[in-house]
Amino acid sequence: MSDDLRETPGSKSAFKVSLPERDSSPWAALGKRVLAALGILAGTVLLVYLDRRGYSDVADGVVSFTDAIYYTTVTLSTTGYGDIAPVSDQARMINAFVITPARIAFLVLLIGTTLEVLASQGRDAIRIARWRKKMGHHVVVVGYGTKGRSAVKTLLSNGLDKEGIVIVDTSATALADAHEDGLAVVTGDATRKEVLVRAGVEDADQVIITTNRDDSNVLTTLTARQANPATWIIAAVREQENASLMKQSGADSVITSSDAVGRLLGLSSLSPTLGSVMEDLLSYGQGLEVAERELLVNEVGMQPQSLPDQVISVVRDEKVYNYFDPVVTRLARGDRLIVVRSARELPWAPRPGTHNEDFADEED
Repeated sequence: MSDDLRETPGSKSAFKVSLPERDSSPWAALGKRVLAALGILAGTVLLVYLDRRGYSDVADGVVSFTDAIYYTTVTLSTTGYGDIAPVSDQARMINAFVITPARIAFLVLLIGTTLEVLASQGRDAIRIARWRKKMGHHVVVVGYGTKGRSAVKTLLSNGLDKEGIVIVDTSATALADAHEDGLAVVTGDATRKEVLVRAGVEDADQVIITTNRDDSNVLTTLTARQANPATWIIAAVREQENASLMKQSGADSVITSSDAVGRLLGLSSLSPTLGSVMEDLLSYGQGLEVAERELLVNEVGMQPQSLPDQVISVVRDEKVYNYFDPVVTRLARGDRLIVVRSARELPWAPRPGTHNEDFADEED
């Protein structure tokens, strides 16, 4: 679980940006190729030593095992001092048709791999730079545990692109999970401003804070609010008594996880059917869905109860009213509706058959 963002020793100031879609590490590829190069080196040493009678050493005329190692290294590296040389026809043919191709392969492995690693690092730097340039009006999700993954799944299911989501977490497991889901990750402690800045919080439309520690959530909320006074912050708290503190820290919306679960358990005990309905509303993609949508032009002046959707609330001038409140007896331009509808429909779109209608807050 990565809902807990406590730092590990020595990681207080360590953070990095990493993007998904990296199949394997370039350093792993480098290690494999170095092993292949060592294999070529060992094979060539053995070949020269077995055919040592076909070589001449200007020092003493005899090629020992040490001389074979020496000759192989200077030959494969194209240094070639000339103090040891093939003299027999067999040794010369082996040099021409075996050792020379081995030399080429050896150089390709080492030089080519080095260039690949450098190019890979350059590509990663370019990708991150492009990502930063395009990043804006996105959602920063702090914590990619159970709550974080559920929040992201809901956002994606309602049409938000993966490129519009940035995960902040300290866990290597969260990094792997987020990359597997195709999401960008900033690894670091979200209570530190520089980590949130790396995630682009200054340009983010929303920040969702989902860790399991209320103290971390409060500090993260304070940091995010300081970095971006205009962003919308949704934070989770475990205990209801901390909800007011979270609000004071700058959260616009606070979800009490333990209280919500306890209430659902209580409702299920009092009325199993009501509990089933509530669970259905909280489960995405099946049964009923709760959604917010714009008011259509042909719905202006109508009563909330008369619409095809089951209206439960009306948002007017950024205030939420129950559908039966006298203030919203008649719907007006600019209203938004909180509705309950079938999950088979598009949760955040007008009902089928009215997709081409103008919204009521648009000009005629």
